[in-house]
Amino acid sequence: MNGRSIRIYLVDGDASGLLTAEVMNWSGKMLVSPRSRLADLAKREEITRTGIYILAGADPENPIGEVVYVGEGDNVIKRLASHDKDEKKDFWTRCVAVISKDLNLTKAHVRYLESRLISAGYAAGRAKIHNGTAPPLPPMPEADVSDMEGFLEYIELMLPVVGFSFLKPKPSVNRSAGTELDDDELSPTFEFSSGDAKATAKELNGEFVVLKGSTATLQPRQSWTSYRDLRGQLVEDKKLVEVPDQGLLLFADDVYLTSPSAGAAIVAAGNTNGRTAWKTVGTRQTYADWHQSQLPDDEAE
Repeated sequence: MNGRSIRIYLVDGDASGLLTAEVMNWSGKMLVSPRSRLADLAKREEITRTGIYILAGADPENPIGEVVYVGEGDNVIKRLASHDKDEKKDFWTRCVAVISKDLNLTKAHVRYLESRLISAGYAAGRAKIHNGTAPPLPPMPEADVSDMEGFLEYIELMLPVVGFSFLKPKPSVNRSAGTELDDDELSPTFEFSSGDAKATAKELNGEFVVLKGSTATLQPRQSWTSYRDLRGQLVEDKKLVEVPDQGLLLFADDVYLTSPSAGAAIVAAGNTNGRTAWKTVGTRQTYADWHQSQLPDDEAE
């Protein structure tokens, strides 16, 4: 693993306020701001340069979703001020701007980065991209394209660190049902049954993934509270579809969740402790036992 050092500076000493982010030997610089602090951001000289920017906020039509808009401009703060007045972009609550410390980003460069980021956002599928389709890539010399691809790698590296994770690729899922680990996986396959519903899952890159083809109980328990809205959204998004005459919902796609309890609650249609409900395939080892087995043994000290 190649470690990287990112320097984050809290401009006013407040983690929820303005901040800048830089990496050694990268000509770029990120400026992050809540929408409510746009006036303070406007006081910084760098924000008047040519650059790209990203607006992000909660999806008003999806309680668990995010909306993202990617743009570019010769003067970034003027574009941000324009969006602040745009009623069609009322969703955003924070923004990040990317400029060049050496003033070498041109209009063609930022249009290239804008197009690539929009396309990457659609490919990742983690957020609703407000832009619509990505604009075509502008014609540029081969050397400039190479430079911008290198510049883009730093942007993709740093965005999750400053709280913008919409480009994070979804982990690929190995379809093997066995418990033997692949070289690139840390997780075995887990299984969970609730009535006629049967589901399998894996934990990949910090996400709990209920696998396509799993089923969930159709009728919810009256006492159910946890993750009920989340399952409703999955049904609305057609990631969970009803199986006719079987009293079940089918996972039409892999579903990426924040915890095993979210997965178990969705499958059982009721409050469920996923850490004890999920077990490695073919064993009685719970998710909690497996997770504990990955940690150092206290008795070994």
